[in-house]
Amino acid sequence: MTLFLLAELLTVLLASILVIILFHRLKIPAVVGFLITGIVLGPGGLALVKNPAVINALAEIGVMMLLFIIGIEFSLERLQRIQRYFWFGGSLQVIMTIVIVGLLSRLMGATVEEAITYGFLVALSSTAVVLKLLADRNQLEAPHGQVSMGILIFQDMALVPMLALIPLLANLKSVSLAALSGRFFLGLATVAAVFFIARNVMPAVISVIIRTRIKEIFLMSALLVCLGMAYLTSRLGLSLAPGAFLAGIIISESYYSHQVVSDILPFKDVFNSLFFVSIGLLLDTRVVWNLGWRVLAVVSVIILLKFVVVFITVRLLNFNARIALLTALGLAQVGEFSFVLAGVCRENELLTGQVFQVFVASSVLTILVTPLLMEIGPRLIERIGNSAGRVVSPELTGRESLSLQDHVIIAGFGLNGQNLARVLKETGISYVIIEINPDTFRRACQSGESIIFGDAASEVILNEAGIVRARALVVAISDPVGARRAVSTARRLNPEIFIIVRTRFASEIEELYSLGANDVIPEEFETSIEIFVRVLEKYHLPRNIINTQVQIIRSERYGILRGARSTSRRLPEKIYDYLEAGVVETYLVPAESRVAGKTLGQIDLRGKTGVTVIAVVRNEKTHSGPGAEFRLEEGDILVLVGDHRAMDSAFNYLGEGPDS
Repeated sequence: MTLFLLAELLTVLLASILVIILFHRLKIPAVVGFLITGIVLGPGGLALVKNPAVINALAEIGVMMLLFIIGIEFSLERLQRIQRYFWFGGSLQVIMTIVIVGLLSRLMGATVEEAITYGFLVALSSTAVVLKLLADRNQLEAPHGQVSMGILIFQDMALVPMLALIPLLANLKSVSLAALSGRFFLGLATVAAVFFIARNVMPAVISVIIRTRIKEIFLMSALLVCLGMAYLTSRLGLSLAPGAFLAGIIISESYYSHQVVSDILPFKDVFNSLFFVSIGLLLDTRVVWNLGWRVLAVVSVIILLKFVVVFITVRLLNFNARIALLTALGLAQVGEFSFVLAGVCRENELLTGQVFQVFVASSVLTILVTPLLMEIGPRLIERIGNSAGRVVSPELTGRESLSLQDHVIIAGFGLNGQNLARVLKETGISYVIIEINPDTFRRACQSGESIIFGDAASEVILNEAGIVRARALVVAISDPVGARRAVSTARRLNPEIFIIVRTRFASEIEELYSLGANDVIPEEFETSIEIFVRVLEKYHLPRNIINTQVQIIRSERYGILRGARSTSRRLPEKIYDYLEAGVVETYLVPAESRVAGKTLGQIDLRGKTGVTVIAVVRNEKTHSGPGAEFRLEEGDILVLVGDHRAMDSAFNYLGEGPDS
C-alpha cells in the first residue's frame, strides 16, 4: 500500500515538472500548469492517480504554509505606501463583488449561504499571476501596478476571515445566535492572545532558539508554531488556515522572520503545488465538456463583472480612465486562493457536484486569458483614445499656464521628479509638473507646487503644461508604456523640445530614442557607471580620463554595457594604457603628521616608494622642484608623480590614504 501511494506521488511530481517546463516556455502561469497536471492525471483524464487521498493530505499542509507565509509578510509598514489602495480600494472591490455576485446568485435560485460563498470565490484575483505579469512588463511601480498591488494584498488578507466563515455558513441554520456570538468572541480572544504573544513572548523565545546556533532547531520551531497554531484553531472550531496565518503574524514580530521565510519557502512551494494539482484531480472533464456552454457563460460573467467592479473602484480612487482600464483588465480573473476556498467549501458541502466542476473549469480559463487581457489593454487605450480628466491646481491658473516660456515640464513627481524640482527652484528655472497619482498631486498642491493632474501622454494635458513653449521635458514616470506614449506625443506636438527620459531597464533604450527622446537615462546602467567611476578612482586614474570614458559610454547609448559593439576603441584597452602610465596626485600634510617638520631628504619618499615630490604648495605659493633640504610643514600640499603601485605605497607611507 505504501509503495502504491509513493508511485502515485512520483507520477504527480514527474508530470508536474514536464508540464511546468512546457508552460514556462509558453509563458503561461505555473498555477494553470499545476491545475492542468491534475486534470490530465485525474479520473477525467488519463486516470493515472486513482487514490488522491495522499495528494490531498499533502495539499492541506501546503495551504497552511501558504497562509503562514502570508502572515509573516503581513506588515503595516509594508502597506504604508499603498495604504489607501489597500484599505479603500481593496475593501470596496471585495465588498462590491460579494454583494453583486450574491444578488445574482439569489436571482438564479441559490440559497443565502451559497450566494455568499459564490461571492467569496469570485471576489479574489490571482496575486501570483498578476504580479508576475506586471513584473515581466516592468509595471510594478506604475500607477496601475501600485493600485493592483494594494487591492491584491487586501484580497489575500480577506482570505483569512473568509476561511473562518465558511464552516459557519455551512451550518448557519443549525447554529444559534448565542453560539454564533460565542464563536465570534472566541475568535476575537484568540487573535488578541496571538498578538499579545507575538509582542511580548515570541521575541524572547526565538532569541533563545537562535542562541543555540542550531539551524535545524530554528526550522523545526517555526514549523511547530505553524502547525501547532493551525491545530489549536481547528480544535477551537475554526479551520486550519487561520491558525497558520496567526502563526505567521507571531513569527513576523521577530527580527529573524526573513530567515524563516527563506527556510520554509521551498517546502511551501512544493506542498502548495500539490494543492493545485489536487484541485485539478477533482475536475471531471466529461462533465465539463457536457456543460461547455455553461462554463463559457460563467467565464464571461466573471470577467465582465470583475472588470466593471475594479474599473469603478479605481475611478473612485480618483485615477483616470486609462489607469482604471489597465487595472480592471489585470484583475478580471479568479485567483489561486479561490481554489483554497473552493476546497474548504467542498468539504462543507457548499460547493458540490456540477457547480464545483463549473467553478474550477471557469476559474482556470479566467487565469488563462489574463495575459491576453493585459496585453490588449495598452492597444485598446491607443484605439479608443485617452479620456483622462484634468484638474489644474490653484497654483497654476490658465493665465499662468499661458505665460510659461522656456520652462521645464516634469512628468512624474516621484523621488526623481521632486529632486529635479528642488534644483530648478534653486536655480530660478520655471517648471510645471504633471502627475497622475491623486495622492501625490494633493500633497504637491498643499506644498505650493505648480502642478497639473493628468496623464503626461495626453495631448490635452501636455498643451495645458505649455508643451509648445517649453524648452525641455523630463519623463520620470514608472509606467514604461505611459513613458513611451508621452515621448511620442510630446515629440509630435513640439519637434524642437529636448526630451529626457528616465527608465528602469536597458531594454527600453532604443525604442525611446526611436520615439523621439534626446537622452535616455537607464537607472541600472547609471548605477553601474557610478560603481565603475569609484573603482577607477581607487587606481588613481585622472578625473578627466574617467569623465571622458563616462561620456563615451553615454554617447554610445550604453552600448558597451548592453553588450553591443562599440564604435570606439575597446574601453578595457584604454584603461590598461592609463594604468601603465604614471599619474599625478596631491597629498595634504595634516595636523600632527609624522612627516611635518622633516625635510624631504629625511623622509626619502622616492627611495622608499618610488614617488617623486615635484612641487609643494604652501600658503597658495608653489615651490617647484624642492630639494632634499626642503622642510615640510602642516598644511603643505605635496604634488606627487609616480605609477599606480608606487602611489599606493606613498600614501600608506605618508600615513593615510587619499580617501581617508
